[in-house]
Amino acid sequence: VQLVESGGGLVQPGGSLRLSCAASGFTFSSYALSWYRQSPGKERELVARIFPMGQITNYADSVQGRFTISRDNAKNTLYLQMNSLKPEDTAVYYCYGGPGGYWGQGTQVTVSS
Repeated sequence: VQLVESGGGLVQPGGSLRLSCAASGFTFSSYALSWYRQSPGKERELVARIFPMGQITNYADSVQGRFTISRDNAKNTLYLQMNSLKPEDTAVYYCYGGPGGYWGQGTQVTVSS
């Protein structure tokens, strides 16, 4: 099983980024997948989750209305569209899922002027 995130970077407050997570080694369409994030000195927190066929999504209150999780089961790829970014969104973002639960290596998102 492998989960590989991409799309992080430096963005100004109010800007947007789209993260991607390319998955391999398991039946992608059979599993719920999630995005987590972790800031220095803080615990890793759940940002968003999407069920296998994309019919149900859940969001942390802090990102509701600004972030959108989606998936393309044909491409084995998970996405996180992040709009109206704030400095407090700065963190390493991780993809999580698969049989037994696997983590990607993370991608850094920095929101700063």
